[in-house]
Amino acid sequence: MKQLLFAIVLLFFHSFTFAQVPYGDLENYKREWVALQGNAGPLVGIRSFTAKGSKYYLTVDPLTLETRIVDSKLLKVHSKDSIQVNKSLNGTVYASCFSIVRKTENNLQDAGLNFRLPKESGINLTIDLCPSHKPLDKDIFEDLLSAFKGLDSTLPLAVSVSGKWLLNHPDDLAWLKSLDRKGVKITWINHTYDHVFNKKPLVSNFLLSPGTDLNYEILANEKLMLRNGLVPSVFFRCPGLVSDRAVIEKLLSYGLIAVGSDAWLAKGQQAHNGSIVLIHGNGNEELGVRDFIRLLQTESGAIKRKHWTLYSLSEGLEHYPN
Repeated sequence: MKQLLFAIVLLFFHSFTFAQVPYGDLENYKREWVALQGNAGPLVGIRSFTAKGSKYYLTVDPLTLETRIVDSKLLKVHSKDSIQVNKSLNGTVYASCFSIVRKTENNLQDAGLNFRLPKESGINLTIDLCPSHKPLDKDIFEDLLSAFKGLDSTLPLAVSVSGKWLLNHPDDLAWLKSLDRKGVKITWINHTYDHVFNKKPLVSNFLLSPGTDLNYEILANEKLMLRNGLVPSVFFRCPGLVSDRAVIEKLLSYGLIAVGSDAWLAKGQQAHNGSIVLIHGNGNEELGVRDFIRLLQTESGAIKRKHWTLYSLSEGLEHYPN
């Protein structure tokens, strides 16, 4: 009886630590790279922090790329040696992503996962929320729900959120989080804290702007996300899709996978099956939003026949050419 009671308590505690709850009092937030063993299998710890006297890890499942916050008491540390941790990832989707990203790391724009995945029908939708004083473009989400009403139980999409947007749009964020109850499953992508931008050429702009502290841009935004109840994903969206080799290698050292796009709609790029579609939902890209809503209307027949859908970014990566 005592063993059963302990198991029930452990299960409850395990479920609670995985919940998307705000960590308002988190401290000592830092980069980690550690091989862990959880109840369901091997994990990789990429961050650690303390909250209310307990240590937590931000973990990645190397097979599914799912991220979770897990209490350290529920984990066994296998290794903190980076070489051994890397070896433990051999043959996983996570390791494959690292190889894929390194093939494009010299790109000035669009490094990372940046071209169509081999899908039968549908797209990978990414919505960027750069700093803006304008309200959230709710039409994107409402039209999605309307288009798929009664067809799919879940609608996966990715939202790239910047810190300066989070700070200025608490009501919009609450509305986005409430969509979970309607079946919208959001993958939250780090889009940097400041989203640095100037009027210089791309080689000196965005994350390549002189004086940009990439460590701060990554960690400060993740902390803000956690304090707002968002679990950061393993994905990262570079502002302007601009980076260089040094930026991409830094992201990889933090366990992050850059996500580009082969269909930035506002730039006239067309979406095809499996495309990583990019639109901005921060009120500053009317053309991209309009083009996306037109895309939904064009595919409405295929949607109703279940011949066109949305995919999560982690789906199909085992088939991604590398």
